[in-house]
Amino acid sequence: MDRTSVIFGNKMPDSVIKKAENSKAKFIKEFGDDSNKTYHYGAKENSVIGHSLGVQELYLTSKGELSLPENAVIIGNIRMGFGHYRISMAMASAAKKLGYVPYWLDLCSLEGTTCSKIIAKQNELYSLGSRISQKSRIFNKVVWEPVNYDMFKQLSYNAVDQKNAELMANAIKSLPKNVPFIATHVWPAQAAVHAGFTNVVNAIPDNWPMALHYAEGSIHTVQTPSAYLGYKALREMARRRLKPMPDGSLYDVGHYVDDELTANIESDNAARIKRIKEGKARRYLLTVGGAGAQVDIFARIIARLMPKIKKNNAALFVNVGDHKNVWEQLKQKIPALSAATEHFNDFAQTESFCAEAINGEVTGVHAFCNDDIFAAVYSTNLLMRATDVLITKPSELSFYPVPKLMIKRVGGHERWGAIRAAEVGDGTYECDTLPQIYTMLDLLQNNDEALMNMIENIGKNNKAGLYDGAYKVVQLATGNYNK
Repeated sequence: MDRTSVIFGNKMPDSVIKKAENSKAKFIKEFGDDSNKTYHYGAKENSVIGHSLGVQELYLTSKGELSLPENAVIIGNIRMGFGHYRISMAMASAAKKLGYVPYWLDLCSLEGTTCSKIIAKQNELYSLGSRISQKSRIFNKVVWEPVNYDMFKQLSYNAVDQKNAELMANAIKSLPKNVPFIATHVWPAQAAVHAGFTNVVNAIPDNWPMALHYAEGSIHTVQTPSAYLGYKALREMARRRLKPMPDGSLYDVGHYVDDELTANIESDNAARIKRIKEGKARRYLLTVGGAGAQVDIFARIIARLMPKIKKNNAALFVNVGDHKNVWEQLKQKIPALSAATEHFNDFAQTESFCAEAINGEVTGVHAFCNDDIFAAVYSTNLLMRATDVLITKPSELSFYPVPKLMIKRVGGHERWGAIRAAEVGDGTYECDTLPQIYTMLDLLQNNDEALMNMIENIGKNNKAGLYDGAYKVVQLATGNYNK
């Protein structure tokens, strides 16, 4: 199936088609072509989020034919940072709530396949670029920002990706094609379309229209009206007029948020308001992304908060994910962190702490780290419910129903997440310098009105259905969507 030569009715130049063919040939030379090989699958309950979200993990096995129940939904993803995993968890949570069984399919985990080798190569390069961008202003300005903001935007980039995705399809071709397939990264969506799946939903994460996110042949979803118009019109994706996406191929569904967060918005907001009125310590949650970037900024923020924490005017949660080295770096920069309470590699204890913290007392600094990627990511979800202010770069967390302080982005496209949060009023604009971060941090710490405004806006947005996107994605995938 050729998805490279023509995209949404727009014929690609011969030079682009040739570039795509050369890219595929290069990957075949480096990683081989396993299109004649048959892969077999098994399924098992995920040890971390299996009991809470009903997640079953799909894995490669030597033989056998997998039988899935009628209410199965496959959630295709890759580990690239934490963002795509987090969105996948939102889809799994919504699927369980709506009566479906979510089957987790991480293309990176399919070791030995051409598919996983290609993704690992590109993921390694992206993670490296993310880390360098935080240390070199010149690299960030000359290389990383243009790549993330302009290069990924071009329709020609999608043409190359689609050709490469032909090599990914065989890894999942043996799975039943009639099972609803939700992809939280474009590569699983493209692979599923090329493999012949009949109902694929491509949940686009970014608020900035980039052609790399297209998987023609799937149903596309976005989280905002501006993203809808940009993707629909193929905004600035070529130096010529382009035909728009056809009707019925793109939906604005709202923010992708887990059921347990959406269902508890009112009670969690009430707890935040109660803490404000009683003068309790302001609670902050600082999260480290999958690339482990921004350590220096985190250290400055923590140092700024430490005097308030010592006076019990603030409390801090720090989730370093599976990057224990980041926590060690932070302790070297801020020796006082050695007295922090560490919640490491004990997810059951983390769950218990978070449940008690929602309405209980919290003091000091609490650090969270887990070698398991599911626990590393999901700990942030649990902590959000007990948090007053989430401090984060404007990535996928921009869309979550918790007050947010947006710090400097890692990629150029992320700026539009902060713009969205600021416009709907549940987060700040992007504070991309330390003076801006300090100013906003002081405002949210000392001014109840500013924080109350965000909390009130979250309540208004919830009543408008703004955070119901994950439910709607599942409904689209299963044929039960009612706009």
